[in-house]
Amino acid sequence: MDLRRELSEEVQANQTAVDAFDEAAAAYMGVNRTDLRCLDLLGRTDAMTPTRLGTALGLTTGSVTAMLDRLEKLGYLTRSPDPGDRRKVIVRATPMAAEKSQVVYGPVAEEGARFLAGYTDEQVALLLGFTRRAREMYDRQLARVTALAAEKRPAKR
Repeated sequence: MDLRRELSEEVQANQTAVDAFDEAAAAYMGVNRTDLRCLDLLGRTDAMTPTRLGTALGLTTGSVTAMLDRLEKLGYLTRSPDPGDRRKVIVRATPMAAEKSQVVYGPVAEEGARFLAGYTDEQVALLLGFTRRAREMYDRQLARVTALAAEKRPAKR
């Protein structure tokens, strides 16, 4: 089999495996996939405003509010006034969210670190470049498909 085609098939299989893993992670945490993405964003930042979360997740204001209500009720996040502008709200993940995420994703990070240790710095740089370019390609393709979907929606009256 051609190496490029084999690589393409492995990338697709990897995406399917990650998708199934995230589905199981969401079920474990008792949330939907969008909620899981929200918790991921909050886990990688100290805090975000609901507006920034909505933009990052592609959600409307009403959807963000409903999501934050669900996640706050589950104990996964807190909302507090922004000390710099009390009209704004700051959203933060709770320690419980971090603990549950660690249970799910910690072993993945540990195993990944172990197998990456078997690669040279040059090989890791090659993998990093490939992964970054693939993500950038998907970002572009997402914008394209999002535009196609918007064209299909009926006009609002």
